Amino acid sequence: MSSDPKRDLDVLRQLTAHLSDGRPLEDALHEVTDAALRLLPCDHASIRLFDASRTTLLAGARSGRAAEQRSLSLTRGEGVAGWVMEHGLPAHVRDARSDPRFVVAVGQGFSIRALLAEPLLAAGKPIGVLGASSPEPGVFSDDDVLLARILANCSVPAIERSRLERLSAVDEVTLAFNRRTLLPRLHEETDRARHSGSTLSVLVMDLDRLGQVNESLGRDTGDRLLAIFGERVRAQTRRYDVLVRSGDDEFVLLMPTTSPTQALATAEKIRKGVGEEAMEAKPGGYISLHVSIGVASWDGRETAEELCARAAAAMREAKARGGNAASRAVPGAMA
Repeated sequence: MSSDPKRDLDVLRQLTAHLSDGRPLEDALHEVTDAALRLLPCDHASIRLFDASRTTLLAGARSGRAAEQRSLSLTRGEGVAGWVMEHGLPAHVRDARSDPRFVVAVGQGFSIRALLAEPLLAAGKPIGVLGASSPEPGVFSDDDVLLARILANCSVPAIERSRLERLSAVDEVTLAFNRRTLLPRLHEETDRARHSGSTLSVLVMDLDRLGQVNESLGRDTGDRLLAIFGERVRAQTRRYDVLVRSGDDEFVLLMPTTSPTQALATAEKIRKGVGEEAMEAKPGGYISLHVSIGVASWDGRETAEELCARAAAAMREAKARGGNAASRAVPGAMA
């Protein structure tokens, strides 16, 4: 334990209580990273949770420096976190500059010298990685290593339950929520906006010419592009925005507390991110895809279905103009 074992035990007790109250997965992960900041001499803590392949990011959270950034995906065996996932073993890096496993991530935004990485083990297999880092080398003691291990172990049961629930509700190709979650979640968000007086916006997105890709290069290539599209959308959105795959090549993004202007700006960021950078369809082969986006904001009266229908009509208008465009829905207009 640290120099204040009573405080450490209290942090762990509070965390266990919070994780048992059934809160959303991302909120639970943030509880863990916040606890890591309180327990360990670090300025950044992160947790990454993966799908069954142990390479695709299912959910993540960050606390401390660069907390606003999205958690990064993982290449098997690459970097310290990749090594931890591959071997199912913890890593204590005293100085990242002298550890060959350490790889500086693009856009990392903060300095790392000392690093702890603990696997989250469920049934003996790693399902994620808890990390804590400091810009000072050699800052983590043996007691800190033990605390990180205890933190990871006491977090796993609740996190694994939430992970399995999430996997049952997501599309396995893109890790977006599946279509049967759309209307219940949209009803929930419109009810919340109605009671709180907050804004709510919806994007309906359709990938242009994905059918041609499937016909010419095969469904596996199309699925690869869909997975990349999902990653790029999540990179442009907040952790509480909800991405749903509503059709073969159609997605809906629910954005609570988002004004019409903010929603249109997000749509443009997504459109540019998808269209300006070619996607790797297969090793050495790149394809440029475009997306048509319809933007609608809740008018305070319409039903969830009417809101989504207006966004879908705006998406079809963007597609009719040739695609690769974002179109704002006309107030009150429905499909």
